[in-house]
Amino acid sequence: MPTQSSSETKPRAWVEVDLAAILRNAKALERQTRTRLLPMVKADAYGLGAVPVARALDALDPIAFGVSSIVEGEELRRAGIQRPVVVFTPTLPRDLDRLRHAKLTPTLASPEGIARWTALGGGPWHLAIETGMHRAGIAWDAVGGLAAAVQAEPPEGAFTHFHSAELDNQSLSLQEERFRVALDALPLRPRVLHTENSAAAVRRHPSPWDCIRPGVFLYGVGSGPTAALQPEPVVHLRAQVVELRIVPDGETVSYDATWVARGARRIATVAVGYGDGYRRHLGNVGKALVGGGIAPVVGVVTMDMLMIDATGLPCEEGDVVTLLGRSGEHLLSAEAVAEMGHLSPYELLTGLRQRLPRTYVGGA
Repeated sequence: MPTQSSSETKPRAWVEVDLAAILRNAKALERQTRTRLLPMVKADAYGLGAVPVARALDALDPIAFGVSSIVEGEELRRAGIQRPVVVFTPTLPRDLDRLRHAKLTPTLASPEGIARWTALGGGPWHLAIETGMHRAGIAWDAVGGLAAAVQAEPPEGAFTHFHSAELDNQSLSLQEERFRVALDALPLRPRVLHTENSAAAVRRHPSPWDCIRPGVFLYGVGSGPTAALQPEPVVHLRAQVVELRIVPDGETVSYDATWVARGARRIATVAVGYGDGYRRHLGNVGKALVGGGIAPVVGVVTMDMLMIDATGLPCEEGDVVTLLGRSGEHLLSAEAVAEMGHLSPYELLTGLRQRLPRTYVGGA
């Protein structure tokens, strides 16, 4: 739902998610790669709300949705999502029955797992092939050992995961060549082949495979300023000003007295803190958008509140401050905010706590 206009009905702080921007980012990837999407909505769609995000993306007819656990897949099923859902974290053989009951698609990589899936009645599954990430999947040069199991229960798909697709270090080419060698060792070619995460997808014109697996690009995080394709901002962290005060010259703000006023300063207290996921590391380095301008975060970020120096800006109690995202002509991108706090943008988004209500704009 859209944010309310009255300060009496606004929460103290909230995350605003632009569903229309997510769709535009997804369509941009489709146009560039000329293939279908398998959107990753794991980790609650990177903290934005897996169910509303999946419902919005469903309009684009993705080949499936990607999650990291059975629990995440079950959440989509309870919400009425009927499209295939692929569970990308390895599932122990003893848990495959629960996965099958939820009508989810496992990723398998061992004779034992494939045999267990076959014994349960089989169904669609994807073969995980390890080509250099060394996290999950069967080694690319050992795939031939699965020939008998694959022949008995053919996989619907096969995939690998790039570890450094955003870097110009030739690793993508090496991993892809290993993937092709692994595919040649199979007794049959799976119908759905996929390798590209967000960073790889923005480098491809077009993709050589059957679908791409975008995640963070959909949610407004790009692969650096030189990338050929840049996403629209999606996530906006907003909070209200709850107090204002003049801090005299030489006085300090917040714990440990890490910030000292140089001259009298007008300090606004904003109702959001590290308990909401706005990291403590952003104290004295973060920025805030308020009154048409940019104000620095001053002092240590506390659990429920932070302070900004609003000197010279039109700022009153009840005004809305943006700490991530766009306000007017100014933008605090996820990459920029994460860099201020020496974080990954992934950590920043997934770290926004559930006590921050999510509001949605630009969607049904």
